[in-house]
Amino acid sequence: MALEFAKLHGTGNDYIAIDGRGIDRDWGALSVEMSRLAFGVGSDGIVLVQDSETAQIRMRVYNPDGSEAEMSGNGIRLFSKFVIDRKIALPEGNALSVETGGGIRTVWPTMEGESMVAAKVAMGIPTFVPAEIPVDTTQAGELSIVKNYAIQVGGRELNVTCLAVGNPHAVVIMDDPVEDFPLVEIGPHVQSHKLFPNRINFEIVNVLDRSRIRARIFERGAGETLSSGTGSTAAATAARSHGLVDDVVDVVVDGGVLRISWDESGEAFLEGPAVEVFTGVWPH
Repeated sequence: MALEFAKLHGTGNDYIAIDGRGIDRDWGALSVEMSRLAFGVGSDGIVLVQDSETAQIRMRVYNPDGSEAEMSGNGIRLFSKFVIDRKIALPEGNALSVETGGGIRTVWPTMEGESMVAAKVAMGIPTFVPAEIPVDTTQAGELSIVKNYAIQVGGRELNVTCLAVGNPHAVVIMDDPVEDFPLVEIGPHVQSHKLFPNRINFEIVNVLDRSRIRARIFERGAGETLSSGTGSTAAATAARSHGLVDDVVDVVVDGGVLRISWDESGEAFLEGPAVEVFTGVWPH
């Protein structure tokens, strides 16, 4: 069955958007096929449109390895652009409600004419509670919070701070330049560490000043990516939890800059661009 799709990116984090309403197929297997460089479209996965009973529209996210992710901060902006530009779902007032595997998220689009060019996303209140991430604290001495906890991976000791932003993250704040860190080599060891029963996303961070951090990101199921919305949110939130940054933080990633902020309740907000690259038809 031929499928129409759009390729989009947000600070270099690229997804294939598909309207999957009323279509029954193996979306994980399709994500594997379409995400392949050279042999497919090439992407960090698929964002799939489905009907929702609890929000205006539902987003499902599939990684390049076929696994399903709970949430993607960049992906939800791209998903929102796809559905708003095509009038599949339109903002009520100035906001779009989206059901995700990590809960309902609110998206406030920035429009230029009929096209969405950027958005602010309510990312929820990040949690450091191990059972909610999840982290298997029986492996870590029944800790009530996993903060600056030393793990041994790939012959290195890393101090991880673990939290969830709709999906699980382990953040390492370091003094050495993140550019010099062998992320592609070490990332798989962290992702699959015995502490993390559902695997984990991994971020390494340099704090540049109280309003800027530099991050590199290894995404569960995708590997190193140019950007990640949840990863940037987790990196900034971890730095804030250590008292290293203020309440508005620009996260410099390989694909650009994302802005993270928090309100009085502790909810995190992500702001960044959304760009459509091209459209096509997948023939299979």
